[in-house]
Amino acid sequence: MTVPGGNGSRTAGRPGAEPEVPALAASHLTKHFAAGRRGAVVRAVDDVSLALPAGGITAIVGESGCGKSTLARLFARLLTPTSGELRLAGQPIPARRGDRRGYARRVQMVLQDPFASLNPVHDVRYHLARPLRVHRLGGPVTDEILAGLLERVALTPAEQFLGKYPHELSGGQRQRVAIARALAVRPAVLLADEPVSMLDVSIRLGVLNLLADLRAREGMTILYITHDIASARYLADEIAVMYAGRIIESGPASAITDRPAHPYTQLLLSAAPDPERPEPARLTSRGTVPSLTAPPPGCRFHPRCPHAMPVCATAVPPLAVVAPGQVSACWLGQQAGALAPGAEPEEQET
Repeated sequence: MTVPGGNGSRTAGRPGAEPEVPALAASHLTKHFAAGRRGAVVRAVDDVSLALPAGGITAIVGESGCGKSTLARLFARLLTPTSGELRLAGQPIPARRGDRRGYARRVQMVLQDPFASLNPVHDVRYHLARPLRVHRLGGPVTDEILAGLLERVALTPAEQFLGKYPHELSGGQRQRVAIARALAVRPAVLLADEPVSMLDVSIRLGVLNLLADLRAREGMTILYITHDIASARYLADEIAVMYAGRIIESGPASAITDRPAHPYTQLLLSAAPDPERPEPARLTSRGTVPSLTAPPPGCRFHPRCPHAMPVCATAVPPLAVVAPGQVSACWLGQQAGALAPGAEPEEQET
């Protein structure tokens, strides 16, 4: 993941190697929704740049309403951006035209609610066969092909599931069918929007391991959307933390969870369950999540931040390097020496 910039890429470890092109990248992506009749807008996503490294798992973490699901839908082209650019394998994607079916074949999305994402009047066989027919992939759709999809998501013996309807499946089985449906068109990128949040705790780990296996076995690029920073640490290579429509910190998963630089990231970690924590978590923030129709000036977290300074209320902090591969948008860290206020941040690989 390269933040800021969005069109950057990783560089291979050997000297002189060509940089790798991100599988999917957003540059200065913005999405505003009209709110009411007086010209008000909801700034759901505001100037976000993010690159998904090919074959990697990137997690976007944030509380409800921060814009992470809207960002995923922009990546899937289910929403048209207000401004900004998407690039797929380095090639720009037109915002309002182009081969949407071809794009959907390469970028698939798994929705949060497995109870709503499957049509209750059709069986599993129908759900898996439909994308193959819509995208005209291969020859006749046979049960052998469909069984292969179920085996990829560990629903075995597959023959027992093809004729079942959604109401005959558990929540975890429904989500696996939804993932198998997405895999039917052989996408390069899988966008997983809160794929385990509506599942029982006892079966969440199985779905997360399935996503990890897809990356390991097939080299699939995965964007994992979640409010649970602990599961992001477990699954992802890179984490981007989102707050009030903006990315405020990003870097390697271990760095973000072990050495968070932004106060909001520290807040998320303090609220996450930790069996090794010697005493209950102490939350030190104040106030509530800001309105996205009238966000506060400067740093959007400053009304809740226990370390807020006068500059935080007047100037937007840029993403700046705070550690190798890690960037944070916080004046406190930048005034401590990472970047002088007012200086331009360098594009860095995270």
